[in-house]
Amino acid sequence: MSQQQHSQFALFGSRRFLPLFITQFFGAFNDNLFKNAMLVMVVFHGLSLSGLDAKTLVSAAAGVFILPFFLFSAISGQLAEKFDKAMLAQRVKQLEILIMLAAGYGFWAHNAGILMACLFMMGVHSTLFGPLKYSVLPQYLQPHELMGGNGLIEGGTFVAILLGQIAGTLIVQHQPHGETLIIYACLGVAILGWLSSRRMPAAPAPAPDLKISWNVLGQTFKIIGQARGNKTVFNSLLGLSWFWFLGSIYLIYLPVMASEILHGDPTVYTLLITLFSVGIGVGSVLCEKLSGHRVELGLVPFGSIGLSLFGIDLYFALQNMPVGPFDVSTFISNHSHWRVMLDLALLGVFGGFYTVPLYALIQTRADKTFVSRAIAANNILNSLFMVVASVMGILLIKFGMSVPGLLLTVALLNVVVALYIYSLIPEFLMRFLVWIMTHLLYRVRSQGVQNIPDEGPVVLVCNHVSFMDALILAGAVRRPVRFIMDHRIFKIPLLNFIFKTAGAIPIAPAKEDPTLKTKAFDRAAQYLAEGEVLCIFPEGGITRDGEIQTFRPGIDEIIRRTPVPVIPMALQGLWGSFFSRKDGAAMMKMPRRAFSKIGFIVGTPIAPEEVTRKRLEDEVRKLRGEWQ
Repeated sequence: MSQQQHSQFALFGSRRFLPLFITQFFGAFNDNLFKNAMLVMVVFHGLSLSGLDAKTLVSAAAGVFILPFFLFSAISGQLAEKFDKAMLAQRVKQLEILIMLAAGYGFWAHNAGILMACLFMMGVHSTLFGPLKYSVLPQYLQPHELMGGNGLIEGGTFVAILLGQIAGTLIVQHQPHGETLIIYACLGVAILGWLSSRRMPAAPAPAPDLKISWNVLGQTFKIIGQARGNKTVFNSLLGLSWFWFLGSIYLIYLPVMASEILHGDPTVYTLLITLFSVGIGVGSVLCEKLSGHRVELGLVPFGSIGLSLFGIDLYFALQNMPVGPFDVSTFISNHSHWRVMLDLALLGVFGGFYTVPLYALIQTRADKTFVSRAIAANNILNSLFMVVASVMGILLIKFGMSVPGLLLTVALLNVVVALYIYSLIPEFLMRFLVWIMTHLLYRVRSQGVQNIPDEGPVVLVCNHVSFMDALILAGAVRRPVRFIMDHRIFKIPLLNFIFKTAGAIPIAPAKEDPTLKTKAFDRAAQYLAEGEVLCIFPEGGITRDGEIQTFRPGIDEIIRRTPVPVIPMALQGLWGSFFSRKDGAAMMKMPRRAFSKIGFIVGTPIAPEEVTRKRLEDEVRKLRGEWQ
């Protein structure tokens, strides 16, 4: 059975994932249960501190919760590298229980000082757990499970945040026992989180000899500097931080939008935040289905396009809104609001598409002894970007910009930022083009992809049926693939950008360009020496009759120079497609249909000493079968 047949939801039946998910879910839930209950007491029940008014105290609470991410993320990243993550999770959850005991006294005594101190400590709790939860996933999950696991964690987190906000508001307002109930609720959730953390399997420390530095400022700059050493990882961190910049603007001004522009009551705000949060959850979970069980970077541009498109549309949807007041039922029944609701939900969905692959990319591209610190650096940058977003929003509103205008501004800024990021990492845009082209044209049924090792040099050989073959293989194989291809195909417009970005190697026959041929084999040897995946179409050209042609000696030269395992593969169902040479020249006839079903089969590796052209050709013929 191929890996693609397994659903990500099967992870809920595994101890490798379920205890971590439950622990994270209850942690995010409790953060917001406690915080919202406290804010309700400030706004509606007269809780105060040092004579501060409610608005000032609410703003201060937001800063108090986010401050630990600045102060302690660097330390939390080091702790998650040095100690077993399951053990560390248990200690963090024990800390949460102690915090909630103190918070219980604060609620009982109506002591805002104690509650603010507990809010700060819950920020510390989240700071300690953040690097742990994302860096432990590559230790618990197989590479093909990472997208699904990250999607479930991300989706579950946003649902937990939403439910915690709603529950905190409802419980503390329950009269006459609201304050007593919130004490039991916060403590009970903390205990459940601790119990679930005890079921997490051991996750050995990746860097047990790491010396912890308690220099907060110095380590903060140090881990950000270390992250910058890996260009792909650092720009992924910036991409995630930009999402939190964007998302924080929406979350900050959603209550204003609900009240002053849409003329809704608090239930309307609850509906809007639910649509946005559930949208992120849905988008996060869908990532696994859309990515084919691998880290699909093409979803990142797809997500950013959706964020800009529906952010811009939201501006126009908010024009000329009907005058209320509206509660949730009358709001939903008025069709003028449906476009607003759809835009917010789709903003969430595309936000999920955008963030999940970036987290998975950091987990797979960062050094194994640095993943936790990379996530810690992400938390620091996220916090910084959120503060900048808050300040920018305040200034723009102060200088007369409307809330819809502010939302339009960040949507347009998202276009600029996306173009900048993709200019820094063309791989994102290349993967997007590959993902779009293959998903629009074909439905690929893959088998045996797990036979391609996750690390180390290997040569892939495949039959050559169409001009789309390389793109289909690039979209189906989990690792980056370096193709040796005909120099004429390499030069095709648009495809040339994809091939160059993917590090493809153009080659020509010796009688046509002997220098280019020599350079191609030299480059192939270099890729394999660096542990890369190399793919060659040994027929030497695209078939003209649908049959597999005799393999040429190029594969012998590659293996002679660099003896590595060779994996035979076969493409099925492409003969007769728009990009094949059936019924005339390729791409010079009418396409037959979109979403054609094709097959991609990967055989077992063959040791280099057993490789012959004849054996590889026989294996590819056997894998392809009768389906051309």
